[in-house]
Amino acid sequence: MSPTFTSLEVRNYRLWAAGALVSNIGTWMGRVGQDWLVLTVLTAGSATALGVVTGLQFLPFLLLAPWAGLIADRFPKRRTLLATQSMLAVSSLLLGVLAVTGVAQLWHVYVIALLQGVTTAIDNPARQAFVSEMVPDDKLANAVSLNSASFNLGRLIGPGAAGLVIAWWGTGEALLLNTVTFVFVIAALLRLKGSELRPAPLARGRGGIRDGFRYVRRRGDLQLVMLLVFVLGTFGMNFQITMALMATKVFDKGAGEFGLLGSVMAVGSLTAALLSARRKRPRLRVLLLALVGFTVAAALAASAPTFWWFAVALVPVGLTALTALTTANAMVQTRVVPEMRGRVMALYMAIFMGGTPAGAPLIGWISETFGPRWTIGIGAVAVGVTLVGVSVWLGRSQNVRVSYESQRRPRVQVDALPPVERATHPVPEPAR
Repeated sequence: MSPTFTSLEVRNYRLWAAGALVSNIGTWMGRVGQDWLVLTVLTAGSATALGVVTGLQFLPFLLLAPWAGLIADRFPKRRTLLATQSMLAVSSLLLGVLAVTGVAQLWHVYVIALLQGVTTAIDNPARQAFVSEMVPDDKLANAVSLNSASFNLGRLIGPGAAGLVIAWWGTGEALLLNTVTFVFVIAALLRLKGSELRPAPLARGRGGIRDGFRYVRRRGDLQLVMLLVFVLGTFGMNFQITMALMATKVFDKGAGEFGLLGSVMAVGSLTAALLSARRKRPRLRVLLLALVGFTVAAALAASAPTFWWFAVALVPVGLTALTALTTANAMVQTRVVPEMRGRVMALYMAIFMGGTPAGAPLIGWISETFGPRWTIGIGAVAVGVTLVGVSVWLGRSQNVRVSYESQRRPRVQVDALPPVERATHPVPEPAR
Protein backbone atom coordinates (compact mmCIF):
# COMPACT_ATOMS: atom_id res chain seq x y z
CA MET A 1 0.00 0.00 0.00
CA SER A 2 1.14 3.56 -0.67
CA PRO A 3 2.96 5.14 2.30
CA THR A 4 0.29 7.84 2.29
CA PHE A 5 -2.44 5.34 3.29
CA THR A 6 -0.48 2.74 5.26
CA SER A 7 -2.73 3.04 8.34
CA LEU A 8 -5.69 1.80 6.29
CA GLU A 9 -4.10 -1.66 6.36
CA VAL A 10 -5.50 -1.92 9.90
CA ARG A 11 -9.15 -3.10 9.83
CA ASN A 12 -10.29 -1.17 12.89
CA TYR A 13 -8.79 2.04 11.59
CA ARG A 14 -10.44 1.54 8.17
CA LEU A 15 -13.85 1.27 9.84
CA TRP A 16 -13.18 4.31 12.02
CA ALA A 17 -11.88 6.38 9.12
CA ALA A 18 -14.92 5.58 6.96
CA GLY A 19 -17.41 6.52 9.68
CA ALA A 20 -15.46 9.62 10.64
CA LEU A 21 -15.36 10.85 7.03
CA VAL A 22 -19.15 10.80 6.70
CA SER A 23 -19.50 12.46 10.10
CA ASN A 24 -16.95 15.13 9.16
CA ILE A 25 -18.95 16.02 6.05
CA GLY A 26 -22.04 16.38 8.21
CA THR A 27 -20.19 18.43 10.81
CA TRP A 28 -19.18 21.00 8.20
CA MET A 29 -22.72 21.07 6.85
CA GLY A 30 -23.91 21.73 10.39
CA ARG A 31 -21.40 24.53 10.93
CA VAL A 32 -22.35 26.31 7.73
CA GLY A 33 -26.05 25.84 8.51
CA GLN A 34 -25.62 27.22 12.04
CA ASP A 35 -23.64 30.25 10.84
CA TRP A 36 -26.14 30.96 8.07
CA LEU A 37 -29.02 30.66 10.52
CA VAL A 38 -27.42 33.29 12.78
CA LEU A 39 -26.33 35.65 10.02
CA THR A 40 -29.41 35.66 7.79
CA VAL A 41 -32.39 34.39 9.79
CA LEU A 42 -31.91 35.35 13.43
CA THR A 43 -29.92 38.58 12.96
CA ALA A 44 -29.29 41.14 10.23
CA GLY A 45 -25.75 39.91 9.57
CA SER A 46 -24.43 40.46 13.11
CA ALA A 47 -20.74 39.57 13.28
CA THR A 48 -20.85 39.96 17.06
CA ALA A 49 -23.65 37.37 17.42
CA LEU A 50 -21.73 34.96 15.20
CA GLY A 51 -18.62 35.56 17.29
CA VAL A 52 -20.54 34.80 20.50
CA VAL A 53 -21.87 31.52 19.07
CA THR A 54 -18.38 30.48 18.00
CA GLY A 55 -16.97 31.49 21.36
CA LEU A 56 -19.58 29.45 23.25
CA GLN A 57 -18.68 26.40 21.19
CA PHE A 58 -15.01 26.67 22.04
CA LEU A 59 -15.04 28.10 25.59
CA PRO A 60 -15.47 24.62 27.16
CA PHE A 61 -12.20 23.50 25.57
CA LEU A 62 -10.43 26.00 27.81
CA LEU A 63 -12.46 25.47 30.97
CA LEU A 64 -12.87 21.69 30.91
CA ALA A 65 -9.51 20.62 29.47
CA PRO A 66 -8.01 19.11 32.66
CA TRP A 67 -11.12 17.07 33.43
CA ALA A 68 -11.68 16.09 29.79
CA GLY A 69 -8.12 14.80 29.56
CA LEU A 70 -8.48 12.86 32.79
CA ILE A 71 -11.72 11.29 31.51
CA ALA A 72 -9.88 10.22 28.35
CA ASP A 73 -7.10 8.59 30.40
CA ARG A 74 -9.29 7.12 33.17
CA PHE A 75 -12.19 5.60 31.20
CA PRO A 76 -12.25 3.37 28.09
CA LYS A 77 -12.04 5.76 25.15
CA ARG A 78 -14.41 3.75 22.96
CA ARG A 79 -17.23 4.04 25.50
CA THR A 80 -16.53 7.73 26.01
CA LEU A 81 -16.78 8.35 22.26
CA LEU A 82 -20.06 6.44 21.97
CA ALA A 83 -21.54 8.67 24.67
CA THR A 84 -20.25 11.97 23.25
CA GLN A 85 -21.18 11.21 19.65
CA SER A 86 -24.71 10.29 20.74
CA MET A 87 -25.05 13.56 22.65
CA LEU A 88 -23.82 15.57 19.67
CA ALA A 89 -26.38 13.85 17.44
CA VAL A 90 -29.20 14.77 19.85
CA SER A 91 -28.13 18.45 20.05
CA SER A 92 -27.88 18.66 16.25
CA LEU A 93 -31.36 17.15 15.92
CA LEU A 94 -32.77 19.69 18.38
CA LEU A 95 -31.32 22.68 16.50
CA GLY A 96 -32.51 21.28 13.17
CA VAL A 97 -36.07 20.81 14.45
CA LEU A 98 -36.13 24.34 15.88
CA ALA A 99 -34.95 25.75 12.55
CA VAL A 100 -37.33 23.71 10.39
CA THR A 101 -40.36 24.61 12.49
CA GLY A 102 -39.43 28.30 12.41
CA VAL A 103 -39.35 28.74 16.20
CA ALA A 104 -35.58 29.04 16.58
CA GLN A 105 -34.34 32.10 18.48
CA LEU A 106 -30.84 33.40 19.00
CA TRP A 107 -30.73 32.25 22.63
CA HIS A 108 -31.59 28.72 21.46
CA VAL A 109 -28.49 28.74 19.29
CA TYR A 110 -26.40 30.06 22.17
CA VAL A 111 -27.54 27.28 24.53
CA ILE A 112 -27.09 24.50 21.98
CA ALA A 113 -23.67 25.87 20.97
CA LEU A 114 -22.56 25.74 24.61
CA LEU A 115 -23.93 22.20 25.02
CA GLN A 116 -22.09 21.07 21.91
CA GLY A 117 -18.96 22.79 23.13
CA VAL A 118 -19.04 20.92 26.44
CA THR A 119 -19.61 17.59 24.68
CA THR A 120 -16.91 18.21 22.08
CA ALA A 121 -14.42 19.24 24.79
CA ILE A 122 -14.83 15.76 26.29
CA ASP A 123 -14.93 14.05 22.90
CA ASN A 124 -11.78 15.53 21.35
CA PRO A 125 -9.00 14.30 23.67
CA ALA A 126 -10.56 10.83 23.76
CA ARG A 127 -10.83 10.81 19.96
CA GLN A 128 -7.28 12.07 19.47
CA ALA A 129 -5.82 9.53 21.89
CA PHE A 130 -8.02 6.68 20.59
CA VAL A 131 -6.09 6.64 17.30
CA SER A 132 -3.03 5.21 19.09
CA GLU A 133 -5.18 2.29 20.31
CA MET A 134 -6.17 1.32 16.77
CA VAL A 135 -2.78 1.44 15.01
CA PRO A 136 0.78 0.42 15.99
CA ASP A 137 3.31 3.07 16.94
CA ASP A 138 5.02 3.05 13.55
CA LYS A 139 1.72 4.02 11.86
CA LEU A 140 0.62 6.63 14.41
CA ALA A 141 1.97 9.72 12.62
CA ASN A 142 0.38 8.49 9.38
CA ALA A 143 -2.97 7.89 11.09
CA VAL A 144 -2.92 11.38 12.62
CA SER A 145 -2.34 12.87 9.17
CA LEU A 146 -5.10 10.77 7.60
CA ASN A 147 -7.47 11.98 10.32
CA SER A 148 -6.65 15.52 9.21
CA ALA A 149 -7.20 14.48 5.59
CA SER A 150 -10.62 13.08 6.53
CA PHE A 151 -11.52 16.23 8.42
CA ASN A 152 -10.54 18.41 5.48
CA LEU A 153 -12.19 16.20 2.88
CA GLY A 154 -15.29 16.81 4.98
CA ARG A 155 -14.53 20.52 4.81
CA LEU A 156 -14.14 20.21 1.05
CA ILE A 157 -17.50 18.52 0.54
CA GLY A 158 -19.57 19.73 3.50
CA PRO A 159 -19.77 23.50 2.96
CA GLY A 160 -20.60 23.17 -0.72
CA ALA A 161 -23.25 20.56 0.03
CA ALA A 162 -24.64 22.76 2.81
CA GLY A 163 -24.85 25.74 0.46
CA LEU A 164 -26.84 23.68 -2.04
CA VAL A 165 -29.17 22.24 0.63
CA ILE A 166 -29.80 25.69 2.11
CA ALA A 167 -30.49 27.17 -1.32
CA TRP A 168 -32.83 24.32 -2.35
CA TRP A 169 -34.63 23.43 0.89
CA GLY A 170 -33.52 25.56 3.84
CA THR A 171 -31.13 25.92 6.77
CA GLY A 172 -32.97 23.49 9.04
CA GLU A 173 -32.67 20.69 6.49
CA ALA A 174 -28.89 21.11 6.41
CA LEU A 175 -28.81 20.77 10.19
CA LEU A 176 -30.97 17.64 10.09
CA LEU A 177 -28.68 16.03 7.52
CA ASN A 178 -25.79 16.61 9.92
CA THR A 179 -27.72 14.62 12.53
CA VAL A 180 -28.00 11.62 10.20
CA THR A 181 -24.23 11.49 9.63
CA PHE A 182 -23.54 10.83 13.32
CA VAL A 183 -25.08 7.37 12.82
CA PHE A 184 -22.10 6.35 10.68
CA VAL A 185 -19.41 7.07 13.25
CA ILE A 186 -21.47 5.46 16.03
CA ALA A 187 -21.91 2.35 13.87
CA ALA A 188 -18.16 2.27 13.18
CA LEU A 189 -17.39 2.38 16.91
CA LEU A 190 -19.78 -0.50 17.56
CA ARG A 191 -18.20 -2.66 14.81
CA LEU A 192 -14.59 -2.33 15.98
CA LYS A 193 -12.96 -5.58 17.13
CA GLY A 194 -12.03 -5.14 20.77
CA SER A 195 -9.44 -7.93 20.54
CA GLU A 196 -7.47 -5.91 17.97
CA LEU A 197 -7.39 -2.67 19.98
CA ARG A 198 -4.33 -1.68 22.01
CA PRO A 199 -5.86 0.15 24.99
CA ALA A 200 -3.48 2.34 26.96
CA PRO A 201 -3.20 1.75 30.73
CA LEU A 202 -6.00 3.61 32.52
CA ALA A 203 -5.04 6.35 34.97
CA ARG A 204 -5.63 5.44 38.59
CA GLY A 205 -5.45 7.19 41.93
CA ARG A 206 -5.76 10.83 42.89
CA GLY A 207 -3.92 13.81 41.48
CA GLY A 208 -4.29 12.79 37.84
CA ILE A 209 -5.03 16.34 36.70
CA ARG A 210 -1.95 17.74 38.45
CA ASP A 211 0.17 15.00 36.90
CA GLY A 212 -0.83 16.20 33.45
CA PHE A 213 0.23 19.78 34.18
CA ARG A 214 3.52 18.65 35.74
CA TYR A 215 4.27 16.46 32.74
CA VAL A 216 3.85 19.33 30.27
CA ARG A 217 5.61 21.84 32.52
CA ARG A 218 8.87 19.90 32.37
CA ARG A 219 8.66 19.35 28.60
CA GLY A 220 9.97 22.46 26.84
CA ASP A 221 9.46 20.85 23.42
CA LEU A 222 5.73 20.48 24.04
CA GLN A 223 5.46 24.03 25.40
CA LEU A 224 7.05 25.50 22.26
CA VAL A 225 4.63 23.62 19.97
CA MET A 226 1.66 24.65 22.11
CA LEU A 227 2.68 28.33 22.01
CA LEU A 228 2.76 28.33 18.22
CA VAL A 229 -0.55 26.48 18.00
CA PHE A 230 -2.18 28.89 20.47
CA VAL A 231 -1.34 31.95 18.38
CA LEU A 232 -2.40 30.28 15.14
CA GLY A 233 -5.65 29.00 16.65
CA THR A 234 -6.60 32.25 18.39
CA PHE A 235 -5.87 34.76 15.65
CA GLY A 236 -5.50 32.79 12.42
CA MET A 237 -8.05 29.98 12.43
CA ASN A 238 -11.36 31.83 12.79
CA PHE A 239 -12.39 30.83 9.27
CA GLN A 240 -16.03 30.28 10.24
CA ILE A 241 -16.26 34.00 10.92
CA THR A 242 -13.80 35.45 8.44
CA MET A 243 -15.15 33.68 5.37
CA ALA A 244 -18.75 34.49 6.28
CA LEU A 245 -17.90 38.16 6.77
CA MET A 246 -15.82 38.43 3.60
CA ALA A 247 -18.51 36.68 1.54
CA THR A 248 -21.44 38.74 2.82
CA LYS A 249 -20.00 42.14 3.70
CA VAL A 250 -17.03 42.62 1.35
CA PHE A 251 -18.12 40.76 -1.78
CA ASP A 252 -21.92 40.74 -1.26
CA LYS A 253 -22.36 37.01 -1.97
CA GLY A 254 -24.96 34.46 -0.91
CA ALA A 255 -25.07 31.00 0.67
CA GLY A 256 -23.72 29.19 -2.39
CA GLU A 257 -20.59 31.33 -2.66
CA PHE A 258 -20.07 31.19 1.12
CA GLY A 259 -20.12 27.39 1.03
CA LEU A 260 -17.81 27.43 -1.99
CA LEU A 261 -15.13 29.31 -0.04
CA GLY A 262 -14.94 26.56 2.56
CA SER A 263 -14.60 23.93 -0.13
CA VAL A 264 -11.90 25.90 -1.97
CA MET A 265 -9.81 26.30 1.17
CA ALA A 266 -10.25 22.61 1.92
CA VAL A 267 -8.44 21.81 -1.34
CA GLY A 268 -5.28 23.24 0.19
CA SER A 269 -6.01 21.67 3.57
CA LEU A 270 -6.57 18.22 2.11
CA THR A 271 -3.38 18.48 0.06
CA ALA A 272 -1.45 19.40 3.21
CA ALA A 273 -2.85 16.45 5.16
CA LEU A 274 -1.99 13.97 2.40
CA LEU A 275 1.54 15.37 2.07
CA SER A 276 1.97 15.14 5.85
CA ALA A 277 0.86 11.49 5.76
CA ARG A 278 3.90 10.67 3.61
CA ARG A 279 6.35 12.01 6.20
CA LYS A 280 7.69 9.32 8.48
CA ARG A 281 7.98 11.66 11.44
CA PRO A 282 7.03 15.27 12.17
CA ARG A 283 9.74 17.92 12.41
CA LEU A 284 9.94 21.36 13.99
CA ARG A 285 11.37 22.97 10.86
CA VAL A 286 8.30 21.87 8.86
CA LEU A 287 6.09 23.52 11.49
CA LEU A 288 8.06 26.79 11.39
CA LEU A 289 8.20 27.00 7.60
CA ALA A 290 4.47 26.26 7.36
CA LEU A 291 3.74 29.17 9.70
CA VAL A 292 5.90 31.47 7.57
CA GLY A 293 3.86 30.42 4.56
CA PHE A 294 0.60 31.01 6.46
CA THR A 295 1.67 34.56 7.32
CA VAL A 296 2.25 35.38 3.66
CA ALA A 297 -0.88 33.60 2.40
CA ALA A 298 -3.16 35.22 5.00
CA ALA A 299 -1.82 38.67 4.09
CA LEU A 300 -2.59 38.01 0.42
CA ALA A 301 -6.11 36.81 1.25
CA ALA A 302 -6.81 39.89 3.38
CA SER A 303 -5.88 42.20 0.51
CA ALA A 304 -7.59 40.25 -2.31
CA PRO A 305 -9.36 42.72 -4.64
CA THR A 306 -12.15 40.39 -5.84
CA PHE A 307 -14.11 37.38 -4.62
CA TRP A 308 -12.33 35.01 -6.96
CA TRP A 309 -8.86 36.24 -6.00
CA PHE A 310 -9.89 35.78 -2.37
CA ALA A 311 -11.00 32.22 -3.13
CA VAL A 312 -7.67 31.47 -4.86
CA ALA A 313 -5.71 32.87 -1.90
CA LEU A 314 -7.57 30.54 0.47
CA VAL A 315 -5.86 27.51 -1.13
CA PRO A 316 -2.38 28.33 0.24
CA VAL A 317 -3.99 29.52 3.48
CA GLY A 318 -5.52 26.06 3.95
CA LEU A 319 -2.33 24.32 2.78
CA THR A 320 -0.01 26.10 5.20
CA ALA A 321 -2.41 26.16 8.16
CA LEU A 322 -3.10 22.42 7.97
CA THR A 323 0.57 21.59 7.44
CA ALA A 324 1.33 23.44 10.67
CA LEU A 325 -1.53 21.88 12.64
CA THR A 326 -0.98 18.33 11.41
CA THR A 327 2.73 18.56 12.15
CA ALA A 328 2.10 20.00 15.61
CA ASN A 329 -0.53 17.37 16.45
CA ALA A 330 1.72 14.51 15.35
CA MET A 331 4.68 15.97 17.27
CA VAL A 332 2.69 16.03 20.48
CA GLN A 333 1.09 12.59 20.06
CA THR A 334 4.30 10.79 19.19
CA ARG A 335 6.34 12.41 21.98
CA VAL A 336 4.30 11.40 25.04
CA VAL A 337 3.88 8.11 26.87
CA PRO A 338 0.53 6.36 26.24
CA GLU A 339 -0.84 6.70 29.77
CA MET A 340 -0.47 10.50 29.62
CA ARG A 341 -1.69 10.99 26.05
CA GLY A 342 -5.29 11.90 26.90
CA ARG A 343 -4.32 14.61 29.37
CA VAL A 344 -1.61 16.06 27.15
CA MET A 345 -3.91 16.10 24.12
CA ALA A 346 -6.62 17.77 26.21
CA LEU A 347 -4.19 20.55 27.12
CA TYR A 348 -3.11 20.78 23.49
CA MET A 349 -6.71 21.10 22.31
CA ALA A 350 -7.47 23.62 25.07
CA ILE A 351 -4.57 25.78 23.98
CA PHE A 352 -5.44 25.46 20.30
CA MET A 353 -9.22 25.82 20.52
CA GLY A 354 -9.56 27.45 23.92
CA GLY A 355 -8.20 30.70 22.56
CA THR A 356 -11.18 30.93 20.23
CA PRO A 357 -13.61 32.21 22.94
CA ALA A 358 -11.39 35.27 23.25
CA GLY A 359 -10.43 35.38 19.59
CA ALA A 360 -13.92 35.00 18.08
CA PRO A 361 -15.55 38.02 19.81
CA LEU A 362 -12.35 39.97 19.15
CA ILE A 363 -12.57 39.08 15.45
CA GLY A 364 -16.20 40.25 15.43
CA TRP A 365 -15.21 43.55 17.06
CA ILE A 366 -12.31 44.03 14.62
CA SER A 367 -14.70 43.51 11.71
CA GLU A 368 -17.15 46.11 12.94
CA THR A 369 -14.39 48.58 13.91
CA PHE A 370 -11.75 48.24 11.20
CA GLY A 371 -13.51 46.21 8.50
CA PRO A 372 -13.81 42.52 7.59
CA ARG A 373 -10.44 42.37 5.84
CA TRP A 374 -8.65 42.89 9.14
CA THR A 375 -10.26 39.74 10.55
CA ILE A 376 -7.80 37.85 8.35
CA GLY A 377 -5.00 40.41 8.49
CA ILE A 378 -4.75 40.18 12.28
CA GLY A 379 -3.88 36.50 11.95
CA ALA A 380 -1.01 37.25 9.59
CA VAL A 381 0.32 39.92 11.96
CA ALA A 382 0.02 37.80 15.12
CA VAL A 383 1.63 34.69 13.64
CA GLY A 384 4.38 36.73 11.99
CA VAL A 385 5.31 38.56 15.20
CA THR A 386 5.33 35.28 17.15
CA LEU A 387 7.61 33.65 14.57
CA VAL A 388 10.07 36.51 14.92
CA GLY A 389 10.13 36.05 18.69
CA VAL A 390 10.51 32.27 18.47
CA SER A 391 13.26 32.59 15.86
CA VAL A 392 15.22 34.97 18.08
CA TRP A 393 14.84 32.61 21.04
CA LEU A 394 15.90 29.57 19.00
CA GLY A 395 18.89 31.45 17.60
CA ARG A 396 20.09 32.50 21.05
CA SER A 397 19.31 29.49 23.23
CA GLN A 398 19.13 26.45 20.94
CA ASN A 399 21.30 24.78 18.34
CA VAL A 400 19.81 26.24 15.16
CA ARG A 401 21.77 26.48 11.96
CA VAL A 402 21.29 26.75 8.21
CA SER A 403 23.15 24.16 6.15
CA TYR A 404 23.36 23.92 2.37
CA GLU A 405 22.93 20.59 0.62
CA SER A 406 23.52 22.49 -2.60
CA GLN A 407 23.69 26.10 -3.67
CA ARG A 408 20.01 25.99 -4.58
CA ARG A 409 18.57 24.30 -1.52
CA PRO A 410 19.25 25.87 1.88
CA ARG A 411 18.15 23.67 4.79
CA VAL A 412 17.27 24.81 8.29
CA GLN A 413 18.48 22.32 10.90
CA VAL A 414 16.80 22.67 14.30
CA ASP A 415 18.11 20.55 17.18
CA ALA A 416 15.94 22.23 19.81
CA LEU A 417 13.72 19.26 20.68
CA PRO A 418 14.68 16.15 22.63
CA PRO A 419 14.03 12.67 21.26
CA VAL A 420 10.65 11.03 21.67
CA GLU A 421 9.99 10.31 25.30
CA ARG A 422 9.91 6.66 26.30
CA ALA A 423 10.93 4.87 29.47
CA THR A 424 13.77 7.31 30.16
CA HIS A 425 11.23 9.84 31.46
CA PRO A 426 8.83 7.96 33.73
CA VAL A 427 5.38 9.32 34.37
CA PRO A 428 5.22 11.09 37.75
CA GLU A 429 3.66 9.12 40.58
CA PRO A 430 0.06 10.08 41.37
CA ALA A 431 -0.20 12.69 44.11
CA ARG A 432 -1.54 11.43 47.43
